[in-house]
Amino acid sequence: MLIRVSLFALLTVGFAGSAAADEPAKVSYYKDVRPIFQQHCNGCHQPAKPMGGFVMTSHADLFKAGERGKAGVVAGKPAASYLIAQVAVHENGKAEMPRGRDPLNVIQIKTLTDWITQGAIDDTPASAKAVAVDAANPPQYSAPPVITSLTYSPDGKTLAVAGYHEVLLYDAEKYALRARLIGISERVQSVAYSVDGKKLAAVGGAPGRFGEAQIWNPETEKLLVSAPVSFDTLYGVSWSPDGKAIGFGCADNTVRAIDSVSGKQILQMGTHSDWVLGTAFAQDGLHLVSVGRDMSMKLTEVATQRFVDNVTSITPGALKGGLMAVDRRPMKEKKMQQVPADTPGAKPNVYDELIIAGSDGKPHLYKMHREKKREIGDDSNKIRDYEPMPGRISAAAFNADGSKFAAVSSLDGKGEVRVYVTDTGAKVVCEKVTGPVYAVAWHPDGKLIASAGFDGTVWLHDPATGKLVNSFVVMPKATAKSGAQ
Repeated sequence: MLIRVSLFALLTVGFAGSAAADEPAKVSYYKDVRPIFQQHCNGCHQPAKPMGGFVMTSHADLFKAGERGKAGVVAGKPAASYLIAQVAVHENGKAEMPRGRDPLNVIQIKTLTDWITQGAIDDTPASAKAVAVDAANPPQYSAPPVITSLTYSPDGKTLAVAGYHEVLLYDAEKYALRARLIGISERVQSVAYSVDGKKLAAVGGAPGRFGEAQIWNPETEKLLVSAPVSFDTLYGVSWSPDGKAIGFGCADNTVRAIDSVSGKQILQMGTHSDWVLGTAFAQDGLHLVSVGRDMSMKLTEVATQRFVDNVTSITPGALKGGLMAVDRRPMKEKKMQQVPADTPGAKPNVYDELIIAGSDGKPHLYKMHREKKREIGDDSNKIRDYEPMPGRISAAAFNADGSKFAAVSSLDGKGEVRVYVTDTGAKVVCEKVTGPVYAVAWHPDGKLIASAGFDGTVWLHDPATGKLVNSFVVMPKATAKSGAQ
């Protein structure tokens, strides 16, 4: 009798389990659906770039109709939801969305379909619901932001400063706020102007959720490209000399580059063993250098995405800590040994030098390309070391002719801004720096350097004397317009 009862109980549980298995698992908007949108959709469907008149950065916006008059999501009715029709994969293996990218996979499409079928419920925790941030609702600061990057426009008229959810454009003469370029990334880690000044690149993201590369037209304040990349913030953006690509580092240990018009990825190299924090293109644009927390500087061939060489020594202990900063030295082309480009193993015909720095507080000058055969333990690409700075160096930048470079460091709540003469190592220490410093940039005329960091103050120093010329605090006032303060 006991055996019969137990067998009946097992069969009952088995049938119940089978029935439960046939029912779709409960889908979470916050945990399951939102990450898909962040990675594949928000780049083109956000307040700064609402393609098709459809925004996907908030739950409420998903139920609205775009330019075609069709609601993106109809709760309980996936067949009536235009979103599902747009991501559906056709017989040719393609889908309408994401535009210009690979279709969503079967599991992702099922997740979206099941969520809509189950009522398209918003289960975002109250603690995670943030106030909308866009041009109509710009970030409001209760304290100055920590400034991680700044850069001058090539004509010297504008200073771009990384803020919270935005890049702030300041008049470089009056230091008045001219424009606010507001995107979806909470953190903006690095900013850089194209050589012609017509575009501004910014990389950052939301920690642990998504990385984003942005390209703006700073004149019109229009977001041209928003490319979601990886699942964490991006770092160290740089432009190719021809303006056709931007390179950057990722927290997934890769260095990548995207086309500056389409946003399509054109390079991914993964031989770093830790976060990649800085990049720089060769002056001929054929190679991309990257530095990271793994205490290395690596060289990648852009066209083939091929790892070429460790520019720095790979001998353990050769570098005392991770690298955070890299910049290519502007200099007249110095020809290397002339070798036809189609010769197997041919070396580049252009000579490049790089300044790198990081945790050991010591700037180092290196040749980009190896000119002699590697030997175990060698560091033959190194040209020279410079007198160390106190603490960790976060940023370094050359002036327009490469005769000098500036570097900034931090230690125990204090910061230092220093200018070095590249060829001699002579230095000037800048005065009246009030806190840790994370960013530095040269004015194109070479007569001014801007630096900033933890306390949100931008310092403007004379690089020849180290005297403080001016300073201002980045603290935009609450406004409903991006171009006003």
